[in-house]
Amino acid sequence: MKQVEVRIMGQAYLLAAPEGGEQRLQQAVQRVDAAMCKIRDAGRIKARDRIAVLAALNLAFELTDAPRPADAATTAPTDTPAGADEPASQAALGALLARLDQALGNDGQLL
Repeated sequence: MKQVEVRIMGQAYLLAAPEGGEQRLQQAVQRVDAAMCKIRDAGRIKARDRIAVLAALNLAFELTDAPRPADAATTAPTDTPAGADEPASQAALGALLARLDQALGNDGQLL
C-alpha cells in the first residue's frame, strides 16, 4: 500500500491507497471534500464532525440512486426506473436525512 497525503476541508490526512488505486482515492477525496465544503459554505453547520456525517449521508443517498452493476448485468431491462423496487428504503433514508437536517439546523445550540 502506498501512503498518500490528501486535504479535506483544509485538514491534511495521510491515507493508505492500494497499489494502482491512487487515482480512485483522489477522486473519492475530491467528492468528499466538495460535499463537506458545500455543507460548510451553506453556513448552517459549523462542527466538522457533523458536516462529515451529513456529507457521508448525502453521498450514500446518491449511491442508492445509482444503478448497481451487478443488478444491471443480471436483470433484464424493464420499464421500471432504477431503484423503484426499493421505495421503502429510499423513503426511510429521506426521512432520516430530513430529521438530521432538522436536528442539526441549530448547530450552535447543540454544543
